[in-house]
Amino acid sequence: MLMRHVTAFVFVLAASAAGAQEFQIVKVASVTGATVDSLKPKTIVFNDHRVDETSDKGAFIRFDEWSRTKPLQRQFLSLFPKFSEGMIHRVLDGAKKEVKDELQMYVTEARFKLSRPAASIDLTRFTTLPFIESIDPAIKHQVIKPADVSVLKDEKSANNKNPDRPWCEGAGVSLCTRSTYKLEGKLPIGIALANKLRDSDKKVSDTVEFESELRILKASDLDEAALQKLTGISTPVAGVLEQNMFYINQVMRFGKLIAVVQPNPTDAGSSVATVMIALAVSSHTLDTKKKYQDVPVLRNMVPSQVLLGQSSFNTGNSLSAGLPVYVRNRIKAIAGMLDRG
Repeated sequence: MLMRHVTAFVFVLAASAAGAQEFQIVKVASVTGATVDSLKPKTIVFNDHRVDETSDKGAFIRFDEWSRTKPLQRQFLSLFPKFSEGMIHRVLDGAKKEVKDELQMYVTEARFKLSRPAASIDLTRFTTLPFIESIDPAIKHQVIKPADVSVLKDEKSANNKNPDRPWCEGAGVSLCTRSTYKLEGKLPIGIALANKLRDSDKKVSDTVEFESELRILKASDLDEAALQKLTGISTPVAGVLEQNMFYINQVMRFGKLIAVVQPNPTDAGSSVATVMIALAVSSHTLDTKKKYQDVPVLRNMVPSQVLLGQSSFNTGNSLSAGLPVYVRNRIKAIAGMLDRG
């Protein structure tokens, strides 16, 4: 009898999962420029500003240009509003010199409709350890305290110190984690080969480590009028889920995700979520193409190729697949969970 009930329960779960339609991503020229009434159920409109899927053209924008041409994005997608590129030391022509730590931004925008009113969506349910574990099981997380954060322990991350408050403290902070991701497939082999070309003190690790905080913000916590301009939707902001990745051990300097929920201006029974992700990548990393291209076995390890998932070393559905795949899967997971409630 017990086994019959268990079997029936498993069948119901399987049937429910099979019947649940997954969100599909459709690339558009402009997410915020698209009309809300054109949004279709279970569809995410998406843009990562790439000219095509076979090159890096348009994928990255230099931080200073981004700040100048996209001031609203900088306001909400920088690590903090007053963030600017810091200074670091590099060995140039045999001498150690202080130079600007130039960054390039990979920015994605997405929007989808939820079949419930904005007031019924409780974003606090999505600032828990089980939630972030479910988004990408390949990334392992542990909860940390404010005293455990790694900011200021090395030169490259020192610039990420928040001038307004210590990381993992303050209003709205619900969770602070240290996360670890072991690169998959052939990437560790490629990294081992690439490290033979690098200085002994600049080895690349086959493990990505980062620290981040999750916050829930209300309209009163932010510039609502500016946020409405950013999303292109004039209805009141019901809530904002924010993730600040303030420490990353290599390649990237910081990451920011915001998910903004607003009432649907054309349908009071539904709502609209706008998700934006910004990742700051070191220009030094993106510019180191030649020494990889000149070595036959490493021609597919050019950093921009690997980051954009265009290398034969890319694999899987997580970070090893490249940023476009990783970001799309992350947005789809968030959309599905928000829609299910």
